[in-house]
Amino acid sequence: MTLDEKPTILSLERAETMIAAGFRKGGELGLKPLSIAVLDAGGHLLAFGRQDGSSIMRPQIAIAKASGALGLGVSSRTIGEMAGERPSFIAALHRLSPQGLLPAAGGLLVADSEGRLLGAIGVTGDTSDNDELCALAGVAEAGFTTPG
Repeated sequence: MTLDEKPTILSLERAETMIAAGFRKGGELGLKPLSIAVLDAGGHLLAFGRQDGSSIMRPQIAIAKASGALGLGVSSRTIGEMAGERPSFIAALHRLSPQGLLPAAGGLLVADSEGRLLGAIGVTGDTSDNDELCALAGVAEAGFTTPG
């Protein structure tokens, strides 16, 4: 499958495309160094990229943003909103999640054009809003959509 074809799986090639596009967007916006994780639908790490100068906890944060989105079926931004409304619930879920859960923007679900869930992307390194812009750029570049 080439990147010109309609994607139906989250392959390593497409995950790497998402990471490269996220880094490119961060460069265009002049952001701090980013770290980007892409998980498959089962929550397994498919690909990870870390820009030079990225701080040491960024891999865990990126994975937690993506993992939380997968675990709850919504973006990590929505999880942040839920945390404001039900902080005890989100705190309890964090302890249940083996890869963590981070209630801040930057984690998005990844779906094909028919809405089938394929995985998630998590971006960290700058403000949460900017992280999310880079995640969106990655998802779009790979030909996917972002439900939830």
